[in-house]
Amino acid sequence: MTRDVKAVPQDTITSKDNKWLKAFRAALKGKGPADGDALGVEGLKLVEDALASGLEAEALLVSEAGERDLAHLLEAASRSQTGVSRGRVLRATNKLFETVSGTESPQGVAALFRQPVWGLEDLLQGRAGHSEPALVVAMAGVQDPGNVGTIVRSAEAFGATGAIATRGTADPWSPKALRASAGSALRLPLLREMAPAMLLAQLRISKVSIVTATARPGAGPRDRANLKDCLRGPVAVFVGSEGAGLPAEVEHAADARISIPMSEAVESLNAGVAAAIVLYEAAKIRRGHLQSKAAEQG
Repeated sequence: MTRDVKAVPQDTITSKDNKWLKAFRAALKGKGPADGDALGVEGLKLVEDALASGLEAEALLVSEAGERDLAHLLEAASRSQTGVSRGRVLRATNKLFETVSGTESPQGVAALFRQPVWGLEDLLQGRAGHSEPALVVAMAGVQDPGNVGTIVRSAEAFGATGAIATRGTADPWSPKALRASAGSALRLPLLREMAPAMLLAQLRISKVSIVTATARPGAGPRDRANLKDCLRGPVAVFVGSEGAGLPAEVEHAADARISIPMSEAVESLNAGVAAAIVLYEAAKIRRGHLQSKAAEQG
């Protein structure tokens, strides 16, 4: 008696030692790509977002289960600036795809992209078609990738022009941070692994105000006087870890500090939540300032 065996297409990868599977495994299970390495993206929506963002695809991988989404992905790729070579559309068995996936329930779709290259000037020049001054969020020592992704997502939502992860901060392009950002880390200009001292010096040269988010209750008179002025112009908002806060060199460089009023029973907020509140307030102040200027000119 013979048992029916599902036929595997000839172009399907069947060896775990395949060079492409090794590349996908490193990208989807790592802590973020090194300079020059491919950026790994997993899941139908995120891969679509990456293509729509104009990232250059190096390879596309689908499992047997993910084959159902292949035509849709190829159509999305055809609408992108660079597309994807048919020779780089790869297939793997469901079992092998699970060995490279960084999620518990793989969708069977992943891709490798070339890293976009940004400079600080890209973050400070503002969004295309908009005249607002730069609003940058800088993460210093935020070690949880979920928080990093949440902060990047909030940054895009509230009109930030870029995000910076200083040394000691989880990589915004790590698989977990990328998922937590819901695709924002694929669109928002990002800088990674910047030394805090170098960043502070470059911000000073570029005449960008430095505002720190602090858990210390009650800002001083100088902070209260300067905060709104700082937030109206080009500004970098620094957010630290929930436990350690911001490095001393960043606190000392601050032009103003902002704290979030809250119940005395609560010691601190999650870094992602705190950043979202601060960025919302910054967006509200900036929007009100622009409306006032428009009314004066009108």
